[in-house]
Amino acid sequence: MSRPTTFNDQPAFRASLTAVCALAGLTGYLFESFHAELAVGLYALAYLAGAWMPLRETFADLRHRLLDVNFLMLLGAGGAALLKHPAEGVVLLFLFALSGTLEKYTLERTARTIESLVKLRPATALVLRDGVETRVPIEQVLPGDKVRVNPAERLPVDGEILEGTSSLDESTLTGESIPVDKGPGEEVFAGTFNHRGSLVVKATRASGESMLAKIVKLVGEARDEKTLTETRIARWQQPYVLGVLAATSAATLIQWRFFGQEFADAFYTGMTFLVAASPCAVMIATPSAVLAALTRAARSGVLFKSGAALERLADAHTLALDKTGTLTRGKPEVVALYESSGDEKQLERMLVYAASIEKRSEHALGQAVVDEANRRGLALEPVAEFDAHVGHGVHAVVAGKLIGVGREEVFAKHHIELPPALIEQGRALREKGLTALLVSSAGGPYGAIGIADRPRPEAAAALKALRGEGVARVVMLTGDHERVAQAVAKEVGVDTCRAGLLPGQKSVEIAALKAQHGAVCYVGDGVNDAPALAAADVGVAMGGAGTDVALETADVVLMRDDLRALGLAYWLSRRTRATIRRSLIFAFSVIVLLLVGAFLHLPLWLAVLAHEGSTVIAIFSGLYLLVEKRPEPAGLSTPA
Repeated sequence: MSRPTTFNDQPAFRASLTAVCALAGLTGYLFESFHAELAVGLYALAYLAGAWMPLRETFADLRHRLLDVNFLMLLGAGGAALLKHPAEGVVLLFLFALSGTLEKYTLERTARTIESLVKLRPATALVLRDGVETRVPIEQVLPGDKVRVNPAERLPVDGEILEGTSSLDESTLTGESIPVDKGPGEEVFAGTFNHRGSLVVKATRASGESMLAKIVKLVGEARDEKTLTETRIARWQQPYVLGVLAATSAATLIQWRFFGQEFADAFYTGMTFLVAASPCAVMIATPSAVLAALTRAARSGVLFKSGAALERLADAHTLALDKTGTLTRGKPEVVALYESSGDEKQLERMLVYAASIEKRSEHALGQAVVDEANRRGLALEPVAEFDAHVGHGVHAVVAGKLIGVGREEVFAKHHIELPPALIEQGRALREKGLTALLVSSAGGPYGAIGIADRPRPEAAAALKALRGEGVARVVMLTGDHERVAQAVAKEVGVDTCRAGLLPGQKSVEIAALKAQHGAVCYVGDGVNDAPALAAADVGVAMGGAGTDVALETADVVLMRDDLRALGLAYWLSRRTRATIRRSLIFAFSVIVLLLVGAFLHLPLWLAVLAHEGSTVIAIFSGLYLLVEKRPEPAGLSTPA
């Protein structure tokens, strides 16, 4: 029943025609007994208003040699008029127009969501060029331009903060209502709201390529792409309509020729049969539910790139996940410290030596050591003769001592003999799944630093909640070492862990899981996981607000780094499917009952009321997904 909106196909225009049809028809019915001529004119107005949109759509279809439910409704109303039952024809046209108006409002709900997103981006930007601030149209801002963003303004561009700090509301992209504090060097996005500080931002993308622009485009495409269920229904609509026309003709002839009814009575039965068999509720059941679910998801920071992805997710009972950045924070941190003497001051001294050396390193593990020293408020020492050994560690002179930080190989190169207790401590840390950095010098203090990429705080509870949403097995696929991977797997509660995988090998594992268990959902960070995201039945990218590849490769994007949102996606997928099935079963049941009733001389007006009533119920059943409360998983606060 749905088609693209044109100038005179807006919901408000449809609502006006529906109101005119109702008022004119009701007034005509009231005047029918004592002013027949006026009643005829009012009925004619009601017919014109009620039939206007179905006529337009029927003529458009006939130009392509197609017939749909609009044609059936027009025949039913026309037949009622010929049989001198104009009031029943008006009831048919009014209820059909009402359901069409409700459908149009439903379909336009996502469009309004898109329009509201577009309005979030300012039309102009305050650009700094040659020391002068100039306000220019947003289309004229180029990558590399510096843009001033004042307090209480929305950011006009994607970019990097050069000057200033502020609290930014990124809920338009992530669904997270709590403002995020950001400063120099951090990435920001168009459409987000600057609460307090004045910022200077270097634009990194043109306005048409911003994250907000991409989201607008993807939401629009998701609205237009049909699910498998919709495609199947649309495919049989044409033969179904032709079948209804043939069956209506046959029913009329049988009643007339074989059961001895008057032709007018047989024709009346045929019109009732035609109305009863029309598939209005069947046609609207799927799009109303899917579009409501897509809108609900987008409001919570979950971006489905198509209704088909929403439908497929319910079948993905096997969940595969990347480790780094998905199950873990994606940032190494110090979780254990050991120093030979056991004295706290000596331990901090060892940490100062290690952090002073690692500050010269560019390795992520070294940065974790520096961060720990900064967290403790320790002052670093100057270093000399710094040298890095790729894959093994670093060494330098600190406070007159040659100190090494890293694996055993670093010390072997400099003929520093490690105490057996330190070697054993390093082994113990690795047994726990930690990366061990040994710290020692010839004749000096020694110790070990345990570093790990810790699981996200919500990971274990999120996976537990996902099992309640129909996930039967959880598999972790990672390129990390076996021991580290197993430690994380045990902590978060996955069923199977496969470690040491290259990106291409992950897609092979996905194919094996599909062959063994059926549909697979894969969750990754959208960069090195691109092959696996593409290979899965449903690919889900974490943190889409900062990853272009996520928007291009994945089927679903969690716009903030929060696995709990995946539970909402699964719940919406299951609820959408259940809603569609319930609506279809109800719609077909009504059709069957009305077809039986048509041969038992069911009044046309009652058939109309039941038929269009089922359509309205199907629409509101789909819309309920916008407000339906999701049962709260035990111990887990989730996006709604």
